[in-house]
Amino acid sequence: MLQELTIRNFAIIESLNLSFQEGMTVLTGETGAGKSIIIDALGLLVGGRGSVDFIRHGEEKLEIQGLFTINPHNKGCLDALHSNGIDASDGMVVLERILFQSGKNTCRINGKLATTVVLREIGSRLIDIHSQHEHQELMNDEFHLQLLDRFAWNDIASTLAKYQTKYVAYTEMKAKWRNWTKNEQELAQRLDMLRFQQDEITSANLRLGEEEALMEQKHVLANFEKINESLQNAYTALQGEERGLEFISEAMRHVASASDILPEYKALSESVASSFYLLEDSAMQIRQELDKLEFQPDELDTIETRLNELSQLKRKYGKTVEAIIQYNEDIDQEIVELSDRETHLDQLEKDLEKAKDQLHELATKLTTIRQKSAKQLEKQIKDELNELYMEKAIFQVNFATQANEFTENGVDKVAFYMSTNPGEPLKPLSKVASGGELSRMMLALKTIFSRHQGITSIIFDEVDTGVSGRVAQAIAEKIYAVAVGSQVLCISHLPQVAAMADHHFYISKATTANRTMTSVTPLSGEEKIEEISRMIAGIEVTDVTKQHANEMLTQAMKIKAQKQT
Repeated sequence: MLQELTIRNFAIIESLNLSFQEGMTVLTGETGAGKSIIIDALGLLVGGRGSVDFIRHGEEKLEIQGLFTINPHNKGCLDALHSNGIDASDGMVVLERILFQSGKNTCRINGKLATTVVLREIGSRLIDIHSQHEHQELMNDEFHLQLLDRFAWNDIASTLAKYQTKYVAYTEMKAKWRNWTKNEQELAQRLDMLRFQQDEITSANLRLGEEEALMEQKHVLANFEKINESLQNAYTALQGEERGLEFISEAMRHVASASDILPEYKALSESVASSFYLLEDSAMQIRQELDKLEFQPDELDTIETRLNELSQLKRKYGKTVEAIIQYNEDIDQEIVELSDRETHLDQLEKDLEKAKDQLHELATKLTTIRQKSAKQLEKQIKDELNELYMEKAIFQVNFATQANEFTENGVDKVAFYMSTNPGEPLKPLSKVASGGELSRMMLALKTIFSRHQGITSIIFDEVDTGVSGRVAQAIAEKIYAVAVGSQVLCISHLPQVAAMADHHFYISKATTANRTMTSVTPLSGEEKIEEISRMIAGIEVTDVTKQHANEMLTQAMKIKAQKQT
């Protein structure tokens, strides 16, 4: 359930802090006041697509935060949080999203940085936002299979997951089979090329770490003259005539002589003597290194040739020697398979047929589950539509199953068919339903899904489009029924819906210092009567409309009391 929502610098909203409760909350106000903007902000918070156009003019960033409590039965959300390493042991989730003018996007869940993908994964399990876009999806047959699977989720989830795993393996195996059944000449050319590559790599006699060792040797040989000159100068400075060690030797003798007279100089004498012997030993080592140095121009040429050979191989087969060796191992396996193509192809075809049989078995299970669930959905939709004054409507889930045409979701194509008037044949939903009928159909689906899912926050953005009169009252009662024991936020222009609400927010906008700002005011008592009167009458509110509004609220209280018992 959504408890707190904070919005800053989103469109015409400068700063907004809202607290929500269980039950049905309605948001009303003049067109353009910012009602849908609040829903858009919620959509962005739960992973919707962001755009810098959302940021309030003149501001550097927008910020949205939401505090949610988790239904203990919402296993999908709890599992998603756990799998992403997010602690929600206290049953609370804080979502945060910041969007900058630069396009940078920052998302956090309980203070932990997250991607928009993770935000969407968890957000979709916390709230369900119904918008006009879903009306459009309901008109699309491609969307109907998803809706049926959502209805049947508890029964179908495990089998669908197994099927999709097998489907990925099957498609990969089938692609491999296609490659192996190509033109004989192509495969022969491929085998010749692989053998040439293998011979070239094998004859190079590659060794791990060889390139690094060659580079080090090259560095030494390329700087031979400088190394030789430096060592020679160092040796001359130490051992040359009347040079370093000779003077230090003389100093050592003099300090030793002084220490014979004054014992307090003994430590100094030992220090000078130690330095002399260390330098003498270093001079000897320099001499030994000079004796070992021998310039070999041919060796440098050999190293350059070998490095060039390695460079050529890296351009062809891999960025490193290790990658080239791995490539050689990979093509070795393919050469074996190509050399014995018939045997390998025969085994691949057997494996493919086995995988196809397994896929067919799982697809058949999916179809069985879906057909059983479709009957249940048809009955429940019929019951819901009866309560929405579409008692003459007939709803049917139509299956077009093609046994061997496997897709990611099985072999079923599903379309919702409907007849809204007696005597009329069943036709695809997109061809028979009006705007008001689509609104009632979507509300029926949402009512049913709210019973099957752990999501306890449902957002309706003008679900009452295209209805009036007794249908409007039926929709109001249906929305309230969904809200019992959960939470519904609803944007509406219908007074019947507003009258049924447990909580009422009035959305308005005002211009201050040439800037437009949206504000939200909780309504109760006379304020609520006034707003419902405005919704009934339009601009001019009269005593008659107020009386009508009061009667609607009184009647709504009676209906709500009946539904709670």
